[in-house]
Amino acid sequence: MAKNKMKTHKGTKKVLNVRQSGSIKIGHPGTRHNTGKKNAASNRVGRAQSGLSNSDYKRIKDLI
Repeated sequence: MAKNKMKTHKGTKKVLNVRQSGSIKIGHPGTRHNTGKKNAASNRVGRAQSGLSNSDYKRIKDLI
């Protein structure tokens, strides 16, 4: 009998991007919608991607 497998969490999959090296790229929070009322500086900062910290990587690696 086949072993049960854990399904991918689809919401997490849409937000994260796994690089070829195995590290995970993630966007800044607060940049998905309602950006018209935020100032231009916060929108610019939010455009840049950031890496996921090691502590978060250990917690999230099973979801994706």
